[in-house]
Amino acid sequence: MLDWSQCPAVESVPGKVSGAWVFKGARTPAAVVFDNLEDGLTIDEVIEQFGVTREPVQACSSSPRARLKERGSSGPR
Repeated sequence: MLDWSQCPAVESVPGKVSGAWVFKGARTPAAVVFDNLEDGLTIDEVIEQFGVTREPVQACSSSPRARLKERGSSGPR
């Protein structure tokens, strides 16, 4: 299991989404985003569906679990 505490773009706050690791300033669980990326969604599709921005997703992408699939991506914004 990934140690989300190593990613500066996420936080775990008791009482916020039951303490799940979420992107800072959002209620979107990081695990949900990366599960969808692993299932084949592009970063652009994740941004559209979950309302996250590219920067925090890429900040966490150095983990082995975060195999970002950028096919069809328009590049950094």
